[in-house]
Amino acid sequence: MRSWPASDPVRLPGTGGPLRVHDTASGTVRTTDPGPTARMYVCGITPYDAAHIGHAFTYLTFDLVGRVWRDAGHEVDYVQNTTDIDDPLLERAAATGEDWRALADREIQVFRDDMAALRVLPPRAYVGVVESVDLIAAFVERLRERGATYDLDGDVYYAVQSAPHFGEVSGLDRAAMLPLFAERGGDPDRPGKKDPLDWLLWRAERPGEPAWDTPLGRGRPGWHVECSAISLHELGMGFDLNGGGDDLVFPHHEMGAAEARCASGTGPHARAYVHVGMVGLDGEKMSKSRGNLVFVSRLREQGVDPMAIRLAMLPHHYRTAWEWTDDALEGARSRLERWRAAAALPAGPDAMPVLAAVRAALADDLDAAAAVAAVDAWADAALAAAGSGAGDAGDPAAPALVRDVADALLGVAL
Repeated sequence: MRSWPASDPVRLPGTGGPLRVHDTASGTVRTTDPGPTARMYVCGITPYDAAHIGHAFTYLTFDLVGRVWRDAGHEVDYVQNTTDIDDPLLERAAATGEDWRALADREIQVFRDDMAALRVLPPRAYVGVVESVDLIAAFVERLRERGATYDLDGDVYYAVQSAPHFGEVSGLDRAAMLPLFAERGGDPDRPGKKDPLDWLLWRAERPGEPAWDTPLGRGRPGWHVECSAISLHELGMGFDLNGGGDDLVFPHHEMGAAEARCASGTGPHARAYVHVGMVGLDGEKMSKSRGNLVFVSRLREQGVDPMAIRLAMLPHHYRTAWEWTDDALEGARSRLERWRAAAALPAGPDAMPVLAAVRAALADDLDAAAAVAAVDAWADAALAAAGSGAGDAGDPAAPALVRDVADALLGVAL
């Protein structure tokens, strides 16, 4: 599946420092230590509706991760999936009378357009489940060969008792896991299961549902197994960072990690797990099930500059839940105007401290608010000097460097 277009970020003077991020598995802020190529896998959307601000904030976060790594001298091998076959997609298609393939194709294209407009750097591999059915079926067969699965009415389940490291990602105990599993797509009460926490790897064909011919029989993949199979195929075991929203900690990333350990015979699946807080609207988490959504595509259709949308998200720390408001968007529009006006001046205050401050802030657990504040301070000083008639007395190279800093590190085109 094709990704979306993007230009390479400009190169900045010098080199940035190592990235420190909060690792969910250890519960600590840790320094990432990639080799020459940093490997990152981020869970993608289920394309039954357009991308909302919550999605955009997640992918903005991992875009910053990639930008900091690149600035530190690493190549970045970034992989993202899209769940282009799953129950929510089929349910939406049935409710609207649309073919599920057409629905998925349309919404994936909207997502691509949104990401390109927001200047989110694309993954090297953007991989759909439909194109990966054979890969996933072969992965399930590996788990079966290792004795970690059992059949139930034609479905294939992973037995949690075969996962000795279960809990290593989330740190949750069984009592906490069970209700979350029920809330987030699991089936703890299904009769015939050996353990309520056992999870579905392969769903045998049901009447009226799409299915594929595989050595497992006709059917389609379960949810968690798609990401473990795709990530291992594309990146190998022990890649540097596995990311997504914090609602994926359990069960999705926990169960995927168990599958990967079993299939590979080693671990961990990822060296760090990074999770993004939820975005709210009117006091509740923004979600498709609630319908309280602000869509990036609709904001763009209304003429909102995508850079203002990006700037409305940037001041929020990725680990903290926050609320989208119209006032915040207006504030971001004003900030973008100030930055562009300052960056268009013939000269300005020395910008090397801005570069240093933005680099340091982002390397410190993606403190984008501090990075934005550093550019704010420079822009205010530059505009104040220009207003006093001293605008030509500064450094003529400074505005261009600030434009490059905003471009390369913050992803904002001035």
